[in-house]
Amino acid sequence: MEPDKDIDSITRITQATLRHYEHSAQQFFEGTRDHDVSQNVSALLGAIRSATPYRILDLGCGPGRDLKTFTELGHVAVGVDGSAEFVRMAREWSGCEVWRQDFVALDLPAGAFDGIFANASLFHIPSAALPDVLLRLYAALKPDGVLFSSNPRGDNREGWNGPRYGSYYDYETWERYLTAAGFEPLGHYYRPPGLPREQQPWLASLWRKPIA
Repeated sequence: MEPDKDIDSITRITQATLRHYEHSAQQFFEGTRDHDVSQNVSALLGAIRSATPYRILDLGCGPGRDLKTFTELGHVAVGVDGSAEFVRMAREWSGCEVWRQDFVALDLPAGAFDGIFANASLFHIPSAALPDVLLRLYAALKPDGVLFSSNPRGDNREGWNGPRYGSYYDYETWERYLTAAGFEPLGHYYRPPGLPREQQPWLASLWRKPIA
């Protein structure tokens, strides 16, 4: 990768991607609200070792599908998204607290969450901004807390895919980013389940914040 290190360029990239979601929010909701991500939800919840109910941050919550799932499972879910329309929809759909924040300018409470669910969200962050974002997520987790991420897998290229920006990592590169931020790897898998690897475009992984 040859990331652009200019902060203004990073902001322009994220704002352009957000504008795409802002303009297609209802279409996105209709197209994704029935997606089955139960494997990912179960993976995160199964890795958390604190007492229930868990406090979960849904990073890139979109219209609130997974916020509603976590709440129905008895947990306390908080969403964060950069799209004002997604924030409005998520609050209405899930009834949860939802914050509007750009991922490259996160302002999260320290040590507040047992788990962070980053399902199809972190890959929109330019690689130059990713280390800082991961450090902010690390700080937002309680000690022993867990980060789940699911991204389109790739060969470590990044750039525009239509109106959206994406960074597409293989596992080894993704692991280097996460361990550099202080996380310990818990495991990874590819999705959808039960298919040959070439038909599994998603890389899911779990990471723990050490107690000490």
